[in-house]
Amino acid sequence: MQASQKQRRSGMSNELYYHSTQEVGAYCLPHFQTFGHQLHYNDRSQRTNFLTRNSNERYCTLESSSANGSYAVYTSPSITSFSPNGSPMSQQDSQSYTGYQHYSPDNTYGSPISRSCAIDEVNDFKQKLKELETVMLGPDSNFLDSYDCSFQNSTNNTSLAMDSWRRIMEAISKRDLKHVLIFCARAISDNELLMAQWLMDELRQMVSVTGEPIQRLGAYMLEGLVARLASSGSNICKAIKCKKPASAELLSYMHILDEACPYFKFGYMSANGAIAEAMKDENRIHIIDFQIGQGSQWLTLIPAFAARPGGPPHIRVTGIDDSMSAYARGGGLNIVGKRLSKLAETFKLPFEFHYAAMTGCEVQLEKLEVRPGEALAVNFAFMLHHMPDESVSTQNHRDRLLRLVKSLSPKVVTLVEQESNTNTAAFYPRVLETLNYYMAMFESIDVRLSREHKERMNVEQHCLAREMVNIIACEGPERVERHELLGKWRLRFKMAGFTPYPLSSLVNATIKTLLENYCSSYRLEERDGALYLGWMSRDLVASCAWK
Repeated sequence: MQASQKQRRSGMSNELYYHSTQEVGAYCLPHFQTFGHQLHYNDRSQRTNFLTRNSNERYCTLESSSANGSYAVYTSPSITSFSPNGSPMSQQDSQSYTGYQHYSPDNTYGSPISRSCAIDEVNDFKQKLKELETVMLGPDSNFLDSYDCSFQNSTNNTSLAMDSWRRIMEAISKRDLKHVLIFCARAISDNELLMAQWLMDELRQMVSVTGEPIQRLGAYMLEGLVARLASSGSNICKAIKCKKPASAELLSYMHILDEACPYFKFGYMSANGAIAEAMKDENRIHIIDFQIGQGSQWLTLIPAFAARPGGPPHIRVTGIDDSMSAYARGGGLNIVGKRLSKLAETFKLPFEFHYAAMTGCEVQLEKLEVRPGEALAVNFAFMLHHMPDESVSTQNHRDRLLRLVKSLSPKVVTLVEQESNTNTAAFYPRVLETLNYYMAMFESIDVRLSREHKERMNVEQHCLAREMVNIIACEGPERVERHELLGKWRLRFKMAGFTPYPLSSLVNATIKTLLENYCSSYRLEERDGALYLGWMSRDLVASCAWK
């Protein structure tokens, strides 16, 4: 180390290349990172070689801990990671992510150690850090002030780095899972790879898919961070490593979530209210539903139209489908058509069903079969955020689809979307947004589905975890979860030529009645012609209408 210090004092580059890691191999990894050094590599192969050196470290996945402790290995483009044996994990399979090797706390500087990393008591922070600074850098460490470190913006680099280290160790000692997740995301964002890997080790001791809401959320966010560090975003399904459920199971999980939380009901009810209001005097109605799924939204609107004074109108529904919806249904859109047709027949309502099995990006005018003499309603419920925009493709399908719909002169267009900002956000703020948004979701689930609920873990894993991992780990076309706040959606609709369609006060009153069946922590608010459903102080879903 003395030779290394002399080189740096004489003006050599402060970048530590792969071969230099041998000099610090005897020291506790996070202590080395304390002083703001960044580990640089002069080519991708060196980065790969370094990361795969620690192949004994087990990177948790959604099912990374099994009853028998067995692991299967998969190799990503840049890191060796570990996944489960592929079978669904039952509740007793894992209480937390464990399995990391711990080292003797007696050898303070000789080897990596346990979670506290040579600091057993918070009161020992100053002395331990002072000893470490002396061992690693010698008594004269003022040269650090000249370094360009990623975490410092002032001239007192050493002091700021030591402060960052204290805050990290304090969060770990308090088992403050939320802030350790944030520190890990920041380390990845700033390319502090050694720090990120160590913090992942710490996180594995804190998260649990059967624990408190923050522990369960942390387990899936950690999976996303692991996939991000491994650059495996393009293989997101492999990174998640959870066995796909049978179609009937996935549909069941979605139904459980719908019953436990009012998010889908709120969206469908507010959209149906706007459509019913706009079509109250129409005799022939055409509804185009982008991403119709199981057609659940229309199970309440068809009876409402059938009971209309003066007789029911003629209803024609065009259902547009994506592959995930087809998977959840266990078959093609003809299943939805038969289901809705049978319901309409029961209520003696004239009904037709047309389907277009394609994604929103593939939709063209001729596929929609718009007919003269029909009043048109278009429904975008939890769908538009899957469309790539100008930040992904020059084709900008998100705005293209809105302009296409406007050219059809619809009487009403309904929009229901998650109130979150992840579309164009950079990685680090995107992680913070995901953490805050889904924390509210997991807390609300906890109210209705107990920790002992046998299907709760499957609901969270299959209905929420995939979204979270995709948001955190993927970029470009592979990242399909691209939420925007309603303010941004308003700009897009206005640029496409739409004007707001006021929501009926009856819709607001009906939704308030719905929420009486749920926890009082849910909050309904009307602002600027839109309805917002939130959990406590956090808005989660927004609904509005346009014409």
